[in-house]
Amino acid sequence: MGGASGGAGLTEQKRNTEDGTAIADGLPVPRRYWSVAAMMLGITITVFDSSMSNVALPAISASLGIPASQSVWVVLAYSLTVVGTLLPLSALAERVGFRRVYGVGLAIFLLCSVSAALSTSMLQLVLSRVGQGLGSSMLMCLFGGILRTTYPLSKLSAGISLNAFLVGVTAVIGPTLGALLLQWFSWPSIFLVNIPLGLLTYLCIPHLPDVPRRSGPFDWVACGLSAIVFALALYGFETLGRDAVEAALCLLVAALTAWALLRRSWGQPAPVVPVDLLRTPTIGYAVAASAFFFAAQMAAFVSLPFYFKAAHAASYAQVGLYLGAWAIGAAVMAPVSAYMSARYPVAILCAMGAVSMISGLASVLLAPAGSGAQWLVPSMFAAGVGFGFFQTPNNRAMLGGIPRHRSGAAGGMQATTRVFGQGVGTAFVGVAFQLGSNHGPMAGVMVSITFASLALAVNLKRHFDPWPDPSL
Repeated sequence: MGGASGGAGLTEQKRNTEDGTAIADGLPVPRRYWSVAAMMLGITITVFDSSMSNVALPAISASLGIPASQSVWVVLAYSLTVVGTLLPLSALAERVGFRRVYGVGLAIFLLCSVSAALSTSMLQLVLSRVGQGLGSSMLMCLFGGILRTTYPLSKLSAGISLNAFLVGVTAVIGPTLGALLLQWFSWPSIFLVNIPLGLLTYLCIPHLPDVPRRSGPFDWVACGLSAIVFALALYGFETLGRDAVEAALCLLVAALTAWALLRRSWGQPAPVVPVDLLRTPTIGYAVAASAFFFAAQMAAFVSLPFYFKAAHAASYAQVGLYLGAWAIGAAVMAPVSAYMSARYPVAILCAMGAVSMISGLASVLLAPAGSGAQWLVPSMFAAGVGFGFFQTPNNRAMLGGIPRHRSGAAGGMQATTRVFGQGVGTAFVGVAFQLGSNHGPMAGVMVSITFASLALAVNLKRHFDPWPDPSL
């Protein structure tokens, strides 16, 4: 967990906020370990919840007697709530404190998990999922900020790689655990499994870092505009494949609202949408690359199961094996990229990750019929290695270039970029399936390759940009 000697707390460097308040460069041991535990438990809870709910949709649809087309709102209500509230909540956390927001968010999530498990109607379940989304958002918006203020800068890459490893492992375990719970019990169990983890997390919350709180009025108008922009844009992208007119209207309103929000935020010292941070080229490039990479990752994970079954007649066990190879590749590469991110330019490392991911996915598409695991497992492993190679250096550039007193904004921006990018990737796969007919799964994989190629282009531009990179 980015350990250090017992005297680390005596040698921590101090950094100053804008008002001159000193902030330690990371937490002393053993408090650092407790803070990391709180963050890791929160990550596990949120990843498990989002991955297991997808697996349970058919069972929920059958149990509550609702059409499959309506059951997607169990996922969509959660996603829209998260993406619409991440930035406002991160701005709020800078004013009321990390520990308070984390504790309240965890309580909301646990209470709404119980409500979801007890749901007897679609309305109750969707409202419970909105509550879960709000609680998850209050946790997720803080992960980047907690990471930035828990580890000293010299150990930030190791902390990021540990998080990436955990996300990779839980992303594999989540669907499998969800399937087992559905087989042994019933769908309400997937909402109750996180209760023990949530209660355990409360033991760690008092050890979260102290970040100086911002003062001054809170911009509620900007919060509302931000929620409209991201939720409406994501819904518009999600609707592209079903109703082009509705989608275009949503995206138009989102674009006009975004313009108004940017005009309002541009001159503020610490706006809800952190345009002040995005003016720094290092951070701007990292955000753009992250959005494209996560869109590519989610597009691949949505389309590949269909492609494996259509092109290779793969069983569900084989599909799990292939997707697991991706997750293992990403997890294995996390510590390697952490080591290299402190020694080589971030743009080069991220570009190499993009090339590996593109090559792996292209190899999947070029695999001969009947080639099986001996071809597809190495291809998926290479794609996962590319994704894992990207995460640590890019997140280090994003978080390392942000002052510690803006850690809340950093966490919200990082989480919003990831969730929104994944939503866009999913939406474009849906469009590819609609337009591609029998070749929809292949078109979906091509969507992933396209987004990864855009991430490669961003990193090439980042490498040749003459602006110095302070994260190196």
